[in-house]
Amino acid sequence: MSEAVETAARLLRERGQTYAREAGITLRDKPAPLYQLLVLTLLCSTRIHADIATAATRELFRAGLRTPRAMADSGWQDRVDALGRAHYVRYDESTATALGRGAELLLDRWRGDLRRLRGEADGDRAAVHRLLQEFPRIGPVGADVFCREVQGVWPELRPSFDRRARDAAASLGLPADGDALGALVPGPELPALAAALVRVELS
Repeated sequence: MSEAVETAARLLRERGQTYAREAGITLRDKPAPLYQLLVLTLLCSTRIHADIATAATRELFRAGLRTPRAMADSGWQDRVDALGRAHYVRYDESTATALGRGAELLLDRWRGDLRRLRGEADGDRAAVHRLLQEFPRIGPVGADVFCREVQGVWPELRPSFDRRARDAAASLGLPADGDALGALVPGPELPALAAALVRVELS
């Protein structure tokens, strides 16, 4: 086993929890978990600590806001209150607005199903990235987060390692090239490796 493969395996053991898993999302290629990942992505798209973003995601889900229809039908104050309970306070009001508008966009354009966005992109990674940025608050970094996590169930996005993950890889003596990094672990484990590298970079 090469040193790089051993390092990747150690990263998976020590830090390989995806952010989706931390937020309580069992990610599958189904409408509800894909939407839940979009919620997490939106919450991660502000200058706020990842732990607070994942806690806020769990709080929204505890409030029953697990689908775009539930989010769109919820009251703005209910969303603000859920975010506040997780101490997601600096951006709570604007984020509550973005959550509502994003849910409405998903319902209106893709009938509440991000698999339709995937179909519109037709296997084009750049198109997925561009379409995700049509949601309020989600920019290039947020689109990177979504692609990094969803590559486990959308194989056409593999490998997805954003700048943070690649920088961390280089600091650990691993390849900084996405394809070379992706060759270190089986495809389904790529989200965990990407998350582990981001956790290294953030620490």
